[in-house]
Amino acid sequence: MTARERRPAAPPGPPRRAALRMLAVMTRDRLGMISDSVQRYGDAVRIPVGHKSLHVFNHPDHAQHVLADNAGNYQKGIGLVHARRALGDGLLTSEGELWRKQRKVIQPVFHPRRLAHHAGLIAAEAQRLVHRLRQCVGGVPVDVVTEFTGLTLGVLGRTLLDADLSPFGTVGEEFAAVQDQAMFELATLGMVPAWLPLPRQMRFRRARRELQRVVDQLVAARAESTDGRDDVLSRLIVSTRAETDPRVARGRLRDELVTLLLAGHETTASTLGWTLYRVDREPAVRHRLREEAQTVLGGRLPGYEDLHRLRYTTMVVKEAMRLHPPVWLLPRIATDADVVGGYAVPAGADVVVLPYTLHRHREFWTWPERFDPERFDPARAPDRPRYAYIPFGAGPRICVGSNLGLMEAVFVLAMIAREFRLSTAPGHQVVAEPMLSLRIRGGLPMLVRAVDAVD
Repeated sequence: MTARERRPAAPPGPPRRAALRMLAVMTRDRLGMISDSVQRYGDAVRIPVGHKSLHVFNHPDHAQHVLADNAGNYQKGIGLVHARRALGDGLLTSEGELWRKQRKVIQPVFHPRRLAHHAGLIAAEAQRLVHRLRQCVGGVPVDVVTEFTGLTLGVLGRTLLDADLSPFGTVGEEFAAVQDQAMFELATLGMVPAWLPLPRQMRFRRARRELQRVVDQLVAARAESTDGRDDVLSRLIVSTRAETDPRVARGRLRDELVTLLLAGHETTASTLGWTLYRVDREPAVRHRLREEAQTVLGGRLPGYEDLHRLRYTTMVVKEAMRLHPPVWLLPRIATDADVVGGYAVPAGADVVVLPYTLHRHREFWTWPERFDPERFDPARAPDRPRYAYIPFGAGPRICVGSNLGLMEAVFVLAMIAREFRLSTAPGHQVVAEPMLSLRIRGGLPMLVRAVDAVD
């Protein structure tokens, strides 16, 4: 066999002449384009898109190689590169030594020992949501995504920033404009000049200014004294004092806080929306959820010790994240040439691991499109590869707040299921919107009814 014959081949995929057509498809339906390509060509696909090629890998072994075993060869890629214009060099988009320094500053705040303290704060915020829902029983549909966004921002403020974020109620709208711009730049491969006065780009610029104003207010309110406080905001302020250039310090603070505000509320709000949508369609799941919540909690608020008791509720949340992973796309750029699953990856190649399709891989998930929380019963779960399920990413850059987000989703779901039956408004079409997280396009209007009135 010659050296040429031994050289790893490129992954299969559409021909290069399809690049413009694939770019047009990605603009309309990026999630469908990648999913269809994986279904047609297999676990490794090279998709020509405009002047680029996306190398998509869809096997747990591939995910482990790119995200963990050889993670040092891969930097954040397409989509997140474009998001940097809005988020700067926050934890989500930074690289190398800057990322390691940022992670070291923030990581201790998410230590498992702190979850017990956070549990009471989460339960209190969830109870405020329950009070609001009680006012809506028997009334017009309520957009639960909007409600969950307010809830998760409240939790973020109280648990991580020790601050009241209620005065910044429109921040969710600003982040929507930021994500819209980031995905536009992804779909157009950054070829549309940022200075063009397009409506989308003008909304983005206004949103960026507003987010900078919000974080500047938060910093100003805290900067006078951080003594005795060990939340994320205080730790970031202290860490940036070492910067000799005040402009660099302000920029770092802005980048970190804008990223934290986005990532800290968006993924959990989306997860809760998708979970309620799925539970509404499964009466048996809904009844079992309610029974567990009523048995475990009775009429009280959940505490940290209840987390392992709300076993079925946790399984429901995990199954919702399997079908609708909050981190649906993990894009990377290969620094040096590599071989993944026997296929060649050139230096500089755009590499994509897609939890959305990986979580539907028929080799590892029976009836993958079916909503079945029993998959996550520890007594029944098969010996599934670790990297077959990565809703928060994996490897060194796994989401730092994943445990906090899971606890928040479990507590909120249990408190809602105990008291309410939420059903999707008649005629509303639920459509996935793959932004920086996997959202529900246009929100999720649901009718709120008291449990004892309907079941």
